[in-house]
Amino acid sequence: MAGQSKKTFTAKDAEGRGDFQVSQSERMSVSEKIAIRKCRNIDELRACVDLQREVWKFEEVDLVPLRMFVVAEKIGGQVIGAFDGDTLVGYALSVPGSRNNRAYLHSHMLAVRESFRNSGLGRSLKLAQRDDAIARGFSLIEWTFDPLEIKNAYLNIVRLGAIAAKYSVNHYGFSTSHLHRGLPTDRLIAEWWLKSKRVTGLLDEERAPQFTTVKKVQVPAEIYAWRISQDDLPKAAEALERNRREFIQAFSEGLVVLGYERDAAGNGTFLLGKWEEEPD
Repeated sequence: MAGQSKKTFTAKDAEGRGDFQVSQSERMSVSEKIAIRKCRNIDELRACVDLQREVWKFEEVDLVPLRMFVVAEKIGGQVIGAFDGDTLVGYALSVPGSRNNRAYLHSHMLAVRESFRNSGLGRSLKLAQRDDAIARGFSLIEWTFDPLEIKNAYLNIVRLGAIAAKYSVNHYGFSTSHLHRGLPTDRLIAEWWLKSKRVTGLLDEERAPQFTTVKKVQVPAEIYAWRISQDDLPKAAEALERNRREFIQAFSEGLVVLGYERDAAGNGTFLLGKWEEEPD
């Protein structure tokens, strides 16, 4: 809003070097007490593991272990934390990857403590990832997301400007998390082209991407209730399988997820079209 001051979050690497700014007017809802920075020591990395356990309620077999957080930090990945005072309330974990002679970051996890959700903190963590990645020469961050999670899809596609052109069936195998309820862990692959016109226009110029919708894929608002009801779980499975078929067919035709809509009833709709841009 014009004339309104912006909050600024700063971040440093493990040695206290390399401040990067995380400041956007739309992040006004995040508490001024929250500091977003790279995790600095083993205790902060251990707090990430504890928060992972709290959010996903994984059994030990599915838990990303402490040593993986340590390795990610040491080999050029990212372990960026959100701190309320000395308490970790969110984090983003990424590891470096390479495909087709291009180095990129794979953002494996983003977690926010329940009492801090719906405040813009998750988006702030993603934007901190972008700032750090660009500063280190990366142009792409990828991650997976559940195509049935309406809020996450809206964040990824509309608020961050990611696209999706790949679908992975039961990506992680069957999980012990209560969030998955025994359903296949199908995932869309988000591609966040950090310096593309689509992303810079959205994030730096507050200009929504323009495109022509060719196909729509629907996600019913009832999906959340279906997933937690043993009786209605087959309805969730049917929605997953239907959307799986639609996405795989659309991607085989060269379509890409470019937009997302939510209606007043809470239903979600993926908007697919042709992406004409050739990202750097």
